Amino acid sequence: MARQPYTTPEALAVWLGAPAPADAERLIARAGEDIDSALLTAIYPVDDDGDPTDPEISAALSSATCAQVEFWLAAGDDGTGAQGRWDSVSIGPVSLSGRAASTAGASGVELAPRAARALLRAGLTPGEVQQW
Repeated sequence: MARQPYTTPEALAVWLGAPAPADAERLIARAGEDIDSALLTAIYPVDDDGDPTDPEISAALSSATCAQVEFWLAAGDDGTGAQGRWDSVSIGPVSLSGRAASTAGASGVELAPRAARALLRAGLTPGEVQQW
């Protein structure tokens, strides 16, 4: 069995205070990938499928995923990360200028501020080295 998404379209709707977008499941899956990338060094208990077993960790991962989707929706992004990459674009006679600065963290993922705070409050970031 595969790892389950960190949240549901229903939970996303509650978070947003509005109906979830039509492509909520796709956005949740993409946001979960970003959360996973941000947590490469995090240590927390999981079951055989890789799903968190601690209810507080599960809640933090759900909140972070919802915050990530909310961030994309507010920015007009579709979860691909392509939005907002150019600081100026013209169509005729085609003119692209400098790349917009990225705020990606050490994980290479641009997390929404609320998502990053949810993970931090749960003790999932920053990662720490543990002796074996």
